[in-house]
Amino acid sequence: MSLRDGWSFETLHADYAQALKVETLLYDSETEHQRLRVFENNRFGRVLTLDGVVQTTEGDNFIYHEMLTHVPILAHGAARRVLIVGGGDGGMAREVLRHADVAHVTMVEIDAGVVEFSKQYLPGLSQGAFDDPRLELVIADGADYMRSARESFDVIIIDSTDPVGPGEVLFTDSFYGHARERLAEGGILVTQNGVPFLQPDELTNTLRAFKALFRDWGCYLASVPSYAGGPMAFGWATDGEARRTPVDVLRRRYEAAGLACDYYTPEVHRAAFALPGYVRKLLPRG
Repeated sequence: MSLRDGWSFETLHADYAQALKVETLLYDSETEHQRLRVFENNRFGRVLTLDGVVQTTEGDNFIYHEMLTHVPILAHGAARRVLIVGGGDGGMAREVLRHADVAHVTMVEIDAGVVEFSKQYLPGLSQGAFDDPRLELVIADGADYMRSARESFDVIIIDSTDPVGPGEVLFTDSFYGHARERLAEGGILVTQNGVPFLQPDELTNTLRAFKALFRDWGCYLASVPSYAGGPMAFGWATDGEARRTPVDVLRRRYEAAGLACDYYTPEVHRAAFALPGYVRKLLPRG
């Protein structure tokens, strides 16, 4: 990303760029792992970038976080232990911890700097999640943790950056294999898999690994404005039947949890698995 003439330019993709107006630059520093920036934008509020790529914004983060948490948790129906890999801004933990039935959340974040400055500069994302006694924060490499851990989880959420730099190892076959070993019976793995229109290989490669490892695999979609280029894909993998949970059951679970989401609804949950043709073509065959 470059900052020029009051704009932040993101050039993650070779043939496409997006720009956000920088009203005020609040933070600009390089940690051991990545370059962190936070700036104010009139439409999106505070914006966090890592190595120049938009990670989250105050304005639209609810879409991403709600869809990566409530879809697997409500589909599962009895999730008690949840693992989040990444998610240092605290937004994913915020949404998971809205479920009172979730007894324990382990969050593995490689960069302690992300957590600390998110508490200071983006407190609206975590909304106190870091102070919840159910949250265990582990500062470690996510791939190393997945390989060495012995605990099991009902839901695993991979809230990774794109497969570049520190996030690259979170998109490998061996990582997904270790994740499968960490799932309890009927457990669900969900992943961030980019924008299929601009990042088709990212989705195909993940789903090829899922196909080899899990009985039920696929993806679902949501449109997040600051992740430009079309709807974002979330990988889905399980050996259970949770994907087929009827909408009336999802609705009862949603109401019992006392949720009042700004994007997620039980109907959106079911519809998100209906894929347009160009995305269906990216699913591995045979």
